[in-house]
Amino acid sequence: MTTRSPIAKILGAASIVAAVSSNALAADLEVTIQNLTQGMAFTPLLVVAHTPDASLFEVGEMASPEIQAMAEGGGLDGLATIGSSISADAVANPAGGLLMPTASTTATFTTQDTNSVLSIVAMILPTNDGFVGLDNWAIPTEAGTYTVYLNAYDAGTEANDELRGGGAPGVPGMPVPPPLAPNIGEGGSGLTSSITNDTVHIHPGNIGDSDPTGGVSDVSNQIHRWLNPVAKVTVTVN
Repeated sequence: MTTRSPIAKILGAASIVAAVSSNALAADLEVTIQNLTQGMAFTPLLVVAHTPDASLFEVGEMASPEIQAMAEGGGLDGLATIGSSISADAVANPAGGLLMPTASTTATFTTQDTNSVLSIVAMILPTNDGFVGLDNWAIPTEAGTYTVYLNAYDAGTEANDELRGGGAPGVPGMPVPPPLAPNIGEGGSGLTSSITNDTVHIHPGNIGDSDPTGGVSDVSNQIHRWLNPVAKVTVTVN
């Protein structure tokens, strides 16, 4: 069984496309991500081509602090700057902000031949620590267009209380950026204060309620529910 290193060991500066060695074979990629949900938004996306012995996250394992920061508050700084042992090719925030329901965005970049797998992450709002994720998808070697559907994951780092909050790692509550505020309630008592699974796992989904000024949740059960998959990824290899 191959052990993959955490993202801290694969990412350099992911806020720009990483430089490609002139000695390496390369592939030109177009990666289009579409938000398939009715009422959920994706925070700035991170699209990364990297070596297969590394990963951004592992289902069934504890989330790294960098994944926690992304899943609870949408922050990419830790993922984009920590570690430099592997030269990943990456694009951060191709949408220039939130990716709203039904919207699409495209990341275009060139990958080194050693960076043969693709990973994608972004927080899903409104959630406590939910994120959309693609983990180590093998980039095809033949030119063509390929489609992948992505699930929503729970980082397992915060209780899903479904209440408004600031989004700082380790602090309860969901961040609510201005574009989402009109549809998010307040005054809920909270669905739970417990974490039932502290590893990365398939997100159980929002429960919500129909009371915008009370109830148990600040999430609308008519707007913020979803079923997997939550995103469609179209990869064009040139």
